[in-house]
Amino acid sequence: MHIPENYLSPATCATMIAAMAPVWYVSAKKVKVQIQKKKENLVQLGIGASLAFLIMMFNVPVPGGTTAHAVGSVLLAILLGPWAACLSVSLALVLQAFLFGDGGILCIGANAFNMAFVMPFVGYGIFLLCKKIFKKHGDQIGAFAGGYIGIVAGAFVCAVELGLQPILFKNAMGNPLYCPYPLKVTIPAMVGVHLIIGLVEGGITLGVYSYIKKVAPQTIYNSLDYAQVTKVKHKWAKAIVPIIVIALILCPLGLIASSPAWGEWSGVQILTQLKKYHLPTIMPQGLKDSSHYHALFDGYTIPGMSHGISLALGYILCAISAIVIFLLIAKIIEAFTSKNIDGE
Repeated sequence: MHIPENYLSPATCATMIAAMAPVWYVSAKKVKVQIQKKKENLVQLGIGASLAFLIMMFNVPVPGGTTAHAVGSVLLAILLGPWAACLSVSLALVLQAFLFGDGGILCIGANAFNMAFVMPFVGYGIFLLCKKIFKKHGDQIGAFAGGYIGIVAGAFVCAVELGLQPILFKNAMGNPLYCPYPLKVTIPAMVGVHLIIGLVEGGITLGVYSYIKKVAPQTIYNSLDYAQVTKVKHKWAKAIVPIIVIALILCPLGLIASSPAWGEWSGVQILTQLKKYHLPTIMPQGLKDSSHYHALFDGYTIPGMSHGISLALGYILCAISAIVIFLLIAKIIEAFTSKNIDGE
């Protein structure tokens, strides 16, 4: 669901960043209140970003010869709150784009809108609704349903963003300048893929939520009054760190599905897909002429470690580097926040 560079027009990218700006602002304000009540939330935000990052590294093959992955946004919304989930997933997306070349730099606003806003808020709303409707196991039903519907909703919005490009942005000959696939192609393709991957998203959300509820229920968002919670930081770490470690060890499994995700093609692959969908096999000018950003660890690979066991090891090292960065950012913000609070 990561929209690559040059698939969206500059105008669309600017619009989506403008749309996300107030969301990020409100999220920061809401999370600041959470941190003032419970400073441990900052570490949880870093760990949450790490968890979302790891979940997105597990590519799964889907019918049609493409791949997809879960996101973890709804899981974080349930555990940390939707506003905190928005910031955590946004942080993960920014790092993926700049350091690993996963998703376009200019498309960060659109990708965040889909995966850090639509997905967690829709999913969390479904979670709360199911808790009210079902008297028994409502939260567990809601965890699965929220994860499933949340990722499908995010995929639908992504499909609309892509499908509008050939309608709104054409050259003098009437050919698309950016994403060449119309709505009649993008919506069935994106939604269809995520109706399948939604089962994985729902399963992960349900599984991790059920585990945390069993071993550290007081760490779940709104489970108790923040002022009454003690030693939450240690209980959160004790509960979530084993999940992080297991995901870290198993993340090279994401290399098995090596095909690109739907809509994340380049070069000859684009022309092949255009032919498949009976569209004019003309490379969009925006994709052909635009410059491409080359990330330091493009494709989650480390230079010199691109084959066999070294490839898998490099994949793990990329994941470790991301986790370290997330935790360092959380620690820096925690130190800065503590000084401000003490100064008051």
